Amino acid sequence: MNGVWILVSCLVCFGVSSHGLSGNGTSRPAVVNVGAIFTFDSTIGRVAKIAIQEAVKDVNSNSRVLQGTKLVVKLQNSNCSGFLGMVGALKFMETDVVAVIGPQSSVVAHTISHVANELQVPFLSFAATDPTLSSLQFPYFLRTTQSDLYQMTAIAEIVEYYGWKEVIAIFVDDDYGRNGVSALDDTLASRRCRISYKAGISPGATVTRGDIMDVLVKVALMESRVIVLHAYPTIGFMVLSVAHYLGMMGDGYVWISTDWLTGVLDSSSPLPQDTMDTMQGVLVLRQHTPESENKRAFSSRWNKLTSGLLGLNSYALNAYDTVWLVAHAIDSFFNQGGTISFSNDTKLQSVEGSNLHLEAMSIFDGGPLLLKNLLQSDFVGLTGPLKFSPDKSLIRPAYDIINVIGTGFRRVGYWSNYSGLSILPPETFYSKPPDRSSSSQKLYSVVWPGNNVQKPRGWVFPNNGKQLRIGVPIRVSYREFVSQFQGTNNFKGFCIDVFTAAVNLLPYAVPHQFVPYGNGHENPSYTDMVKLITAGKFDGVVGDIAIVTNRTRIVDFTQPYVASGLVVVAPFQKLNSGGWAFLRPFSAQMWGVITIFFLFVGMVVWILEHRINDEFRGPPKQQLITILWFSLSTLFFAHRENTVSTLGRMVLIIWLFVVLIINSSYTASLTSILTVQQLYSPIKGIESLKETDEPIGFQVGSFAERYLEEIGIPKSRLVALGSPEQYATALQRGPAKGGVAAVVDERPYVELFLSNQCKFRIVGQEFTKSGWGFAFPRDSPLAVDLSTAILTLSENGDLQRIHDKWLARSACSLDNAELESDRLHLRSFSGLFLICGIACFIALLIYFLQILRKFHRTSNAEVVSDGQTTSRSKRLQTLLSLIDEKSDKSNRGSKRRKIDRSISDNIEIDLGRDSRWRERESQVSSQNEVL
Repeated sequence: MNGVWILVSCLVCFGVSSHGLSGNGTSRPAVVNVGAIFTFDSTIGRVAKIAIQEAVKDVNSNSRVLQGTKLVVKLQNSNCSGFLGMVGALKFMETDVVAVIGPQSSVVAHTISHVANELQVPFLSFAATDPTLSSLQFPYFLRTTQSDLYQMTAIAEIVEYYGWKEVIAIFVDDDYGRNGVSALDDTLASRRCRISYKAGISPGATVTRGDIMDVLVKVALMESRVIVLHAYPTIGFMVLSVAHYLGMMGDGYVWISTDWLTGVLDSSSPLPQDTMDTMQGVLVLRQHTPESENKRAFSSRWNKLTSGLLGLNSYALNAYDTVWLVAHAIDSFFNQGGTISFSNDTKLQSVEGSNLHLEAMSIFDGGPLLLKNLLQSDFVGLTGPLKFSPDKSLIRPAYDIINVIGTGFRRVGYWSNYSGLSILPPETFYSKPPDRSSSSQKLYSVVWPGNNVQKPRGWVFPNNGKQLRIGVPIRVSYREFVSQFQGTNNFKGFCIDVFTAAVNLLPYAVPHQFVPYGNGHENPSYTDMVKLITAGKFDGVVGDIAIVTNRTRIVDFTQPYVASGLVVVAPFQKLNSGGWAFLRPFSAQMWGVITIFFLFVGMVVWILEHRINDEFRGPPKQQLITILWFSLSTLFFAHRENTVSTLGRMVLIIWLFVVLIINSSYTASLTSILTVQQLYSPIKGIESLKETDEPIGFQVGSFAERYLEEIGIPKSRLVALGSPEQYATALQRGPAKGGVAAVVDERPYVELFLSNQCKFRIVGQEFTKSGWGFAFPRDSPLAVDLSTAILTLSENGDLQRIHDKWLARSACSLDNAELESDRLHLRSFSGLFLICGIACFIALLIYFLQILRKFHRTSNAEVVSDGQTTSRSKRLQTLLSLIDEKSDKSNRGSKRRKIDRSISDNIEIDLGRDSRWRERESQVSSQNEVL
């Protein structure tokens, strides 16, 4: 008997050895085992089981795959239990499976992936979509479906496309639900949207309608009306049913479901009518699979297999392609000399005192090579290209966007990670450059809950009796803008009337209460008040709130209802015309330059005309008088001296043009000085204030203080003033008596101040551009709606009427007076003087070159005649004589003028003789007639 046992043992050992040898050889094993674990009776499991079985048949019937080796897939039912799924996966580790298709549950995947890492057995899940199943943490876990990261990105882009800012997430509170919603939160945040409320539901089977109702009642009290439902089919349908019962599937609501719903709609359609009634208008995502001939053929085959009782959904296609993915990878594994062998895990053998038999689990020695081939797979399946990206995700994630209507549903568009939202299939964009511009994002029209075709606003005021707390500053000055009724929380004023009128234009009620802010003794800090919005004390702030950069970083403002900006207010004095008013049009520098240029141009013309023009010759005294007379007479274009030279005429023409401009400017400025009342202030604007060290006033609580510090004005120069009366007193005293040189404040306050303070004026230009608006929390939809209402008030004239009611005042009677405009300075005419100066320089240069040329010829001639070089003094004397001597051209010109004068005199003499001869003839004829 003992011999028999020894023989059996030898045979077993021989069999093991033979198996090992065959694995190391070139021949392939007859059978390769793969496990599959999922819930058979679930929505996904029912279709996945059929798809996997059909895929195994197709693989084994295809001689080009595995080349004679039979693929065997061992199915394990997890019975919708995370624990049983984990146990089933552990059982596979005790067998000789080289890979496992599954698990279906993300919860089980988190647990069993640690085992896969240890035993080097790849797990390929066609249904676990949890985005936190990281390829870095779980290298042996592969996802043959799309991660929920992409699904949540698609939802975020839908929310952004319709302009909603907040959503409510209802989810099952497990790894699948929590991590999916976390991904949604991240993608929304990148688009300046957010999840305002997260409602978790227990994932257990003990959840009742009462539990769901408690959750939805809380949701109904929230502001947002955009609800994202991320759950399992059983819980998801219960949520939709209770929501329908509570009236939350009516007008104004938006429901967006993840792809759990399309899995049911595709595989179990048509659903009962009462079930369809609970989801009318819901938007649903479905994993996109491109149309192909193989997909249509498999769909036809599926209908025959199931007799049309079970539809084909995307998870069935994923399961089918997963089997083919494993088959191709195993085939490559064998082609590369891989062997199927297992070894014991020494770590598990060290665990003693346990009845779990963990030592039965062994390490797959060829796991790393098989994993490498899985990741390098590249073929086209029923779901499209099956290829992994570097992060081990399937390439080209895309979803169909479905709208549930009536007894069925229709597709309203697509989303892909490549092209975003579109009404065309994603495949049409892959050959083009990506275009994610807002103009390219399109969807067909949607029928929303309540059978509404208009896009829902997406939010309402919370239906929990809570009123909005609107902060209002307690002003102690300029109470025309905001003022509090004594002893109450009621306010009046321009800003309050604008806010009330805008709220009345909204298509919904805005329950609110005003909350005063400030101590009543001085104007509060508006920046501190705005910060209380972010702290949650206020739901908004209404008042004369300037829209400035540091405030826009923490809150959202409405459209400005008042244009504003900082201006400088300073005292002024009137300027009388006086006897010397004619000197005021030009500055002293300008007068000096004009005088110099008159003399300079006269000298230039004299130099150019002296040699050839008799009118510019004579004794030195006469020539000096000629220069002065010629220069000054050009001012009135009354010069009588003729210019003969070309250079002289060129200089004179340019100078006369300059004189014309100077005359015109002087006349216009003097006319203004003599006819318009002039006001004078030594301060010209903010720049002149910066250059002095005099004190500057600002309004308490205004942002003007911080702005002045930012532009370099020391804080020691800034004086806080709390009322218009303090403005006037400080300005009248001036810096010498403890007052201020000027006040910097916003234009609306200044205009109201100047309406009854006629001793001060705005000097310079407005040096900031801003406005007043109402502040609300970031991404508040109320800010957007109130902006539209403010624009309506502006367009229909109500805003102007409110302005006239509170701010229209009788202005000072100085409308015909203006602050002294700047005198005409040299910089205004620098171009003209530059042109004239250049022309004179060029003319003189040409003239002296001509003189030097003639001087050179004369010097050479003297050297030839004398036979010796001349001294330097003699050469200088020769040069001066050439400059002063009279040119032949001048003689010819003078002779020509003399000839012209003699000719004219002879003509006059002849005309006189003719007249006397005619007179004598007439006398003779008259005498003859008498005789």
